[in-house]
Amino acid sequence: MPIRDAVEADIPSITEIYNHAVVNTTAIWNDSEVDIANRNTWLADRVTLGYPVLVAIDEDGQVVGYASFGDWRAFDGYRHTVEHSVYVRVDQRGKGTGEKLMKALIERARDVGKHIMVAGIEAENLGSVRLHEKLGFEHVGHLKQVGTKFGKWLDLAFMQLTLDVGGAPDRR
Repeated sequence: MPIRDAVEADIPSITEIYNHAVVNTTAIWNDSEVDIANRNTWLADRVTLGYPVLVAIDEDGQVVGYASFGDWRAFDGYRHTVEHSVYVRVDQRGKGTGEKLMKALIERARDVGKHIMVAGIEAENLGSVRLHEKLGFEHVGHLKQVGTKFGKWLDLAFMQLTLDVGGAPDRR
């Protein structure tokens, strides 16, 4: 399954995958769907910041999943840490698409010199937790009832992956 950088023509599929997760899952803690203009702006912002948006393509050339990362927090001291997202079209889940996207995303983070990749996962999303464990992410925190969706409180599990084992960070 090819993985490539997203282009504007991929935005309708990305929007559809995102909105399905908004309406049907606790993977995204938003209540409102977005439109194509919103996702176009999101893609342009990621590209401007030098952050990837990757898409997985099936044999028919259709987008079946996407992944990206961005700043974890907006303070200078966190510049070596990113938080990622990965979403797979509902009919493609369990087929290895998420793992392939994650592996490519991890390599891209390493390529741009990031040190830590953070995952914030709804704690009952065991499929996502297991995928991250398989890829070497470690459990580092659990925040109880910090979110809500579908009329229930949600816990947030934090996991992280060390991308390099190098020396000290820059002294900026």
